[in-house]
Order: sequence, then structure tokens, then C-alpha cells
Amino acid sequence: MTVLSCGRFRLDLSTPRIMAILNVTPDSFSGDGLLKQRDAVLRRAEAAVSEGAHVLDLGGESSRPGAEPVSEAEELDRVIPVVEALAGWEVPVSVDTVKPAVMAAAVAAGAAMVNDINALRAPGALAAVANSDAAVCLMHMQGAPRTMQAAPSYDDVVAEVQAALAERVAAVRAAGVSPDRILIDPGFGFGKTLAHNVALFRAMPALATLAPVLAGVSRKSMLGALTGQPVEARLVASAVAAALAVQAGACCVRVHDVAATRDALAVLAALAP
Repeated sequence: MTVLSCGRFRLDLSTPRIMAILNVTPDSFSGDGLLKQRDAVLRRAEAAVSEGAHVLDLGGESSRPGAEPVSEAEELDRVIPVVEALAGWEVPVSVDTVKPAVMAAAVAAGAAMVNDINALRAPGALAAVANSDAAVCLMHMQGAPRTMQAAPSYDDVVAEVQAALAERVAAVRAAGVSPDRILIDPGFGFGKTLAHNVALFRAMPALATLAPVLAGVSRKSMLGALTGQPVEARLVASAVAAALAVQAGACCVRVHDVAATRDALAVLAALAP
């Protein structure tokens, strides 16, 4: 049995886990940002848990293509009060951030996981996680959110992403983070074309040999490219993609639509050969 150690929680990853997205931003690509609306965030969190979410992933800075960065002070102001409000709940709280100061403050406030699209590369980020008992998700990204989709390019996307993630896993373990605290994320849509995303999706079993995989494809542009649907009409595609990701080896899926994902995973578990 593979277990993820995250703060006071131990998540059994032999059953696929659902991470619910909670955006405390004004500019989420999916249109679900709740800037400085603490009660609305808590209501959404409560709904996500009731629908079957196993982890709540809180983000105070948008990482959509073209996104502008926010200051450390603003991100702390957005995120920490919500972490404090959620920390006593019986589900782990994850904080989606690239800033070491936000990581440290969030863990001190009760967050059980750090979800970093920059894979703990920022100065001080490794220490912020290593000096805690929080889990970490290390994501691959080519470039930065503001420009990452301008012209993504790889000679061999699977080999390059796998090598980059292997390097980050090794660096994090060398800093003192035990393997049972580490997830990896291929970074669908983060400096990748549709063809890159498809290749990485199909390579999920190989990526899972490095560490347990979190897959985040919910409502993303790759699904829009495949279906022709705008972001607000990608629920079915997102639920199907989540189920296929689990079938391909992902242990956790990061989603906007928890209930639909829960149902898709239930059908997969019952009917998959």
C-alpha cells in the first residue's frame, strides 16, 4: 500500500484521490476565482468535501497562461486566513504557491501539503518544505506562466519531462524530504502543446515509476482543443480525462468538478477490465 504522509494525515493512494481546486484569485482561467470572499471559499470547500474531495488545494495566485504575478504580501493576505479556517477540518489542505514565504506561513497555519508549479526551485523553497512535515507536489513547467504557451518546444517531451522530474525528486529527497511525502505532476498545459500533453498523458505509467502522480487536466485548453468546447462546457471532458488519468496510473486528480469526477471514478472502478 502506497501512503502519502502530509502533516497529520496519511492518505492511502491505493484508492484514487480527488484534489478539489479552490481559487482565491480574481483571474482564474476557469472563472471560479473568489478573491477575498472567505465565506464563499469556505462554502465551496464544504461542498467539495461533501461531494467526495480528499484534499483541498488553495491557490492565491493564478498560474493560467499570461497571468501576472502578485506580491508576496497580497498572496499571504488571500491565502493564510482561509488556511487557518480550514486547518481543523478532517481533510488535508494543500497550498498552491511558488513563494517560499507563503509555503512557510501556510504550513505554520496548518497546511498539510505544498503544491508548487516551480518544483521547489525558488531560493528557500526546499527548506520551507524540508523543515516541515508537509507533503509536496513537484510539477514540471517549461518557462513561466506569463509566457509558457508562447512557443513550447522539446526534442522528446516525455524523456525531458521525466528527466526534469527525476532531478527534482532527487533534490528534494537530498534535502531531507522522505519519498512518502512526494508527488509529481507532469504539468499538462504548462509549456506544452496539445501533442506534448497527449504524449505525456500516454506516458503516465513511466512517469509513475519516479513517484506517485497527480494529474491536473480539469477544464484545460487541451480538452477545449479536443472537444471544441469553451471552458465552462468542459465538465464531461474533464471527468472522462480524470478517469483515464487514473486508469493510466495517476493516484490523484486535481479537479474543479468534484461530484462528476467522483462518479466517473466510481464507474471506472466498477467496469474497467
